[in-house]
Amino acid sequence: MASLQLHLLPFSTGPCLPSSRFRRSLVRSSTERQALFNRIAPVYDNLNDLLSLGQHRIWKRMAVSWSGAKKGDSVLDLCCGSGDLAFLLSEKVGSSGKVIGLDFSKEQLSVASSRQKLMSKAFHTNIEWVEGDAIDLPFSDGHFDAITMGYGLRNVVDKHKAMQEMYRVSKAGSRVSILDFNKSINPVIAFTQELMIDNVVVPVASGFGLAEDYKYLKSSIREFLTGKKLEELALDVGFSNARYYEIGGSLMGNLVATR
Repeated sequence: MASLQLHLLPFSTGPCLPSSRFRRSLVRSSTERQALFNRIAPVYDNLNDLLSLGQHRIWKRMAVSWSGAKKGDSVLDLCCGSGDLAFLLSEKVGSSGKVIGLDFSKEQLSVASSRQKLMSKAFHTNIEWVEGDAIDLPFSDGHFDAITMGYGLRNVVDKHKAMQEMYRVSKAGSRVSILDFNKSINPVIAFTQELMIDNVVVPVASGFGLAEDYKYLKSSIREFLTGKKLEELALDVGFSNARYYEIGGSLMGNLVATR
């Protein structure tokens, strides 16, 4: 989701998606969003690299670093998509740690699992892929030492509930790191984002037969929360500290919240 990365896309990566009705209306229900990410799964990684000129890899490393994940930790990557952040987390926690990559798209999880099988480093075996919903996590309270979410919160229908769930399953003192498009209050940045989506993202996606699927991106950013509102949301559900960082020329943003 972009230098626009759609992760520039990654955007989603994550659990939340669309159906046939979505093509002419804003993607709203989780079922619709799930269908969308299932459709784009086969070309998701290639599009992310192409649309962001590879910059999404830098932003994801920043997000993982901000999570504070370390050797031996048990960590969660929500809306994991094809696994980029989960693989980075596996390097951080090592063979003695554990990574759970959760997504509600079976196709995205299938791609992630296939990528894992091609990797030779021992620590990559510490990842488990789980099909699940970000607003109803199948984990016990205080289970994780760190949580990441890349381009997923924007696509979750109930953001407050998703944040509550992250708070519930995280340990005291742990951090949550959430990367996504920045909803800027600066009109120049907002205009630049929409210009790139209309003139770069959608045309490129059309080459993969996904122009209609990517048109929803602009609306999803408009309906997303500003950095300040994300900080307020984190504090409202119980996090002791929350700070939002604008990155990627302010086109992207990363929320870091401490339990």
